[in-house]
Amino acid sequence: MTRLLFALVPAALACAQTGQGPVLVVTPGAREYIYGAGGTLAGMIAAGRPVYVLQIGNEEKDSADLGPAETRLANNAEGEAAARLLGVKEVLNLGHKSGELGHVSSSELRNHVMAAFRFYKPETVFFPDWYVHFGDDRDVWYVGHMAEEAPYGGGSLFLQEFTYMGMGGYAAREYYFFAPYRPYRPREGGQGQASMKRVDITAGFEPKVRAAQALATSNLRYARETQQRLARAGRESPLLAEVTPQSAAALVRAYLEELAETTGRPHGLKLAEEFNHLLPRRGVPEHIRERARPRAKE
Repeated sequence: MTRLLFALVPAALACAQTGQGPVLVVTPGAREYIYGAGGTLAGMIAAGRPVYVLQIGNEEKDSADLGPAETRLANNAEGEAAARLLGVKEVLNLGHKSGELGHVSSSELRNHVMAAFRFYKPETVFFPDWYVHFGDDRDVWYVGHMAEEAPYGGGSLFLQEFTYMGMGGYAAREYYFFAPYRPYRPREGGQGQASMKRVDITAGFEPKVRAAQALATSNLRYARETQQRLARAGRESPLLAEVTPQSAAALVRAYLEELAETTGRPHGLKLAEEFNHLLPRRGVPEHIRERARPRAKE
């Protein structure tokens, strides 16, 4: 797994301390970042760090029986409520059509993220890990791909119109790649420049669950689809004898509990989240050292 994220990060940022400054989350929708990183973000918020969310998709297709416009309005309102429960300071929703992000210029999406870097000046950035196989959810792939490339535009020569307005180049120091819906599998993380980071989310688990349960419209769709899959397999679940908002919320809790326990068990943690984690490399980059010549003797 090749990770060349920090080639253009300003050198001054490499000297900054981590764990103090703002956090920016780049995500296709509310569900992805809450499921993949909600417990870790809750811990950062509890420690006093401001967290901002840049949501790319409008979530117009994530409901059981509503039309696109009603679905978008419901999901966006519930996403805002979920963010407040988690403690997020602001959600900036760009409103691109979910499920169709492949039709949006990746340069346009990267410019959005670079502008958010300059405005929020995050020390830490979270975004989906597009190196992991996610099945049919291509929005996760598109958002993760372009978000990883965005720090290349950390210099002031990119988006010069922002530089002229006093918002000079900026790139974060620390990056968390998250897998929204399942633990990492062998050879999916910790390779190249990345290291695997496991976070104990025992303290942040309940805020994560409350935020996820606030996504009532998408949770109802999830519960109905789960019930249908079980029926096709000749199985049933006591949780889904009848699909209601209450049973959907119970299903969400059960899923997040199993996900956190499965992630933490191999590492001796009761409840955990894990990430491909990147910090700047120290020293002179290899591509510069390979052209170095011995210093002439005086």
